[in-house]
Amino acid sequence: MKNYIYDIYDRVRTVIEPVYLRNQSNRTKAVLAVGVVCFFWGTTWLASKKGVRYMPALQLAGLRQILAGALFLIFFFVRGARMPSREQFVQFFWMGMLLIVVNNGFSTWSMKYIPSGLGAVIGAASPLWIALLSTFVFKETRLNAITVTGLLLGCAGILIIFSEYLHDLFNSSFSVGILMNVVASVAWAFGTIYTVKHAKHVDPYFSIGWQMFMGGIILLGVSRFTGQYIPLTHSPADAWLAILYLVIVGSVITYSAFIYALKRLPAAQVSVHAYINPIVAVMVGALLNNEKLSIIIAAGTLVTLIGIYLVNTGFKKGRIVR
Repeated sequence: MKNYIYDIYDRVRTVIEPVYLRNQSNRTKAVLAVGVVCFFWGTTWLASKKGVRYMPALQLAGLRQILAGALFLIFFFVRGARMPSREQFVQFFWMGMLLIVVNNGFSTWSMKYIPSGLGAVIGAASPLWIALLSTFVFKETRLNAITVTGLLLGCAGILIIFSEYLHDLFNSSFSVGILMNVVASVAWAFGTIYTVKHAKHVDPYFSIGWQMFMGGIILLGVSRFTGQYIPLTHSPADAWLAILYLVIVGSVITYSAFIYALKRLPAAQVSVHAYINPIVAVMVGALLNNEKLSIIIAAGTLVTLIGIYLVNTGFKKGRIVR
């Protein structure tokens, strides 16, 4: 059965994969994969923004995650993966709670209240939280001049962006959206630290499928329990188009490209997507959703990303070796 599936896969790939791409080196393909990650992950913020107009946010996030997770798990099981151990299930659960349920649930929910570009910039600030938590909570790093400079620039950049939204801050819904996105960003930081500390020997690519699948179940359960739910038969086509984009493009294609690139390029080169995704999100939001884009917002975004880069650089130098 597996050989039959692989034979079909090879035939389909031969038909749809352009000849020029097959002839490229692995490194060139990996660079192209990074480009895919840089662009398409930046567009998922607007897709979520569009989706929550037609479907409750937690239901939208849950459907996205459970469908994408199921596709990943099917792929790995076809390739011979085994069921995780009880200990791994516990790890996947906590990783899924932090990285999927809290992070993706709250960030998707925040799209009801704030511009997608602004959400992307706040979400990109997770390294700032990682540096602060690792220094003051987990005592695993020491602050140095580079990290402090990056933290100050990152905060300054976000404040510069907020200066364009001062009147919106008096809107309670806008403030709630900002708070949700900050909580999501902090949850991502905690989830990243937890993964490094407790899941070093877990296959990160197989685990993402379980995280998505279990996180999607929890999100749908919370959505149904809290009444943030509409019958699937009553869901408009626009909601399903958003889910389809988030599942196929935002999760399957982009995560696959991310994995492909990580296996063939240094992690530092692949991580460039973290600096480009917010720029793409801000530009796409302005072009396709008429979101505010001014010199001040552009400057604030640039300053924030420079700060994040410096934090990442200083964080590596300040790590305490035990």
